[in-house]
Amino acid sequence: MAPPAQANDPTQTSRGRVQLGKGTTFLPGKKDPLIQPLIDHVLEHGYVILPNIYTREQVDMANAELARLETLQSAGPAAQGGRNSFEGLNTKRIYALVDKSTAFYDFPIHDTVWKLNEYFLQPHFLMTSYHSVVIEPGEKEQLIHTDDGLIPLPRPRPLMGIGTMVALDDFTAENGATTLIPGSHLWDDERKPTREEMVKAIMPAGSMVYFLNTVWHSGGANIQNTRRRSLTVQYCQPWIRATENMTISMGWDNDLDQVPKRLLSLMGFSTHEFMGHIDGRAPRTGVEMRKKRLVEWAKGQEISNTGNSKL
Repeated sequence: MAPPAQANDPTQTSRGRVQLGKGTTFLPGKKDPLIQPLIDHVLEHGYVILPNIYTREQVDMANAELARLETLQSAGPAAQGGRNSFEGLNTKRIYALVDKSTAFYDFPIHDTVWKLNEYFLQPHFLMTSYHSVVIEPGEKEQLIHTDDGLIPLPRPRPLMGIGTMVALDDFTAENGATTLIPGSHLWDDERKPTREEMVKAIMPAGSMVYFLNTVWHSGGANIQNTRRRSLTVQYCQPWIRATENMTISMGWDNDLDQVPKRLLSLMGFSTHEFMGHIDGRAPRTGVEMRKKRLVEWAKGQEISNTGNSKL
């Protein structure tokens, strides 16, 4: 799984919270004794590999759907390649997978993953991101980062979420396997990551690497002549959201051009860095696309009903 991390015993803090080294605090939740070894590994190393938790049928169906979606304009703005070095200029991503195919329904809700989340996250945790990551031959190593890097809180900081990578191809040392630094969830802000400390999450297709979002990690370089297909499912605490869901509560019959720009921004029709996007696009663009899709669907239904009435 991983080489030994620096020695660390979880320290109980006030109100039942646990502090891991100098890096992470969290409020432990429901613990299933059947996954205690997995929990222990995450507590020590910050991550754990879950081998072969998905069936060959699930993996094959997901790969087939990704191949189909890549041919469609509706696949999204990063389906043919990333738009910046962080997405990966030679990495393809399709966002909003749940909206695009039922083939992707089962991956985020696997029982073992759910039980791990029940321990590390608070009840009613959310899925904050779910998209494909296809690393093409020649892609370079991604910038080393943590998934909570845009949250300006000092370490030790509360655990905001969980990151995962689902292997749809075997993850190897040469094809861009995700790389992580074991034990980096224990670090304070002064400790900086280096490539030399990273280990590769080598695992067969159908496996998942599960990690706290305080762990330093990156996508690997693909030096082979074949692509590396995967999914990333990311979860967050239930309280990381607005009290009232303004973007959904705004009726689609409203003309957003009549709403002051500042007010639209306050309502969530805005992004912080890339957080808050819809299908890889600005929220306003995503909403307008869905309004258009709904109108086209309604017209299709009307034509269908008209045709049936003539039979």
